[in-house]
Amino acid sequence: MTSHHGTQTMKPATAAKKLGVYLEATPAEFREGVVSRDELNALQSDPPEWLRELRRNGPHPRPVVAAKLGVSISGLARGGVTEALTTEQIEALKQESPEWLRRERATQAEVRKEAVRLKEKRAEKDAEAEGRS
Repeated sequence: MTSHHGTQTMKPATAAKKLGVYLEATPAEFREGVVSRDELNALQSDPPEWLRELRRNGPHPRPVVAAKLGVSISGLARGGVTEALTTEQIEALKQESPEWLRRERATQAEVRKEAVRLKEKRAEKDAEAEGRS
C-alpha cells in the first residue's frame, strides 16, 4: 500500500500571518485563492515586489505594529490602536510619544525583565536539582 501525499494548502489569512503582512492589503489574487506550502516558501525566499512593498511600508498587521512600537498587542488596544498602521504612521507615533505609548513600553520592559528573572530562577533550580542527583 502506498500513501498518497497531497499538496498542503492554507487559507490566505494563514499565509498572510506567516508572511507578516496585513491580509486586506494583499493583491486580490492572493486573498481569493489558497496558498500551497511551496508557494509560501517561494514567497518567503523570493518575495515579489508587492510583498516587499507591504513589508517595507505597510499597512502592517497589529502584531507587527506592536513589535515596531515595542508594546504588546493588548497595549495597542489599550492605546486605542485597533487598525493596521503604515510605517509612516508608526514612525509618527514614535515621534509623538504619547503617554499611553510610554506607559506601555515601560510595561513591556518590566514584562521582559520579569521573564528573564524567571528564566534565571528556573536555571538555578535545574542546576540545584542536577547537583543533587
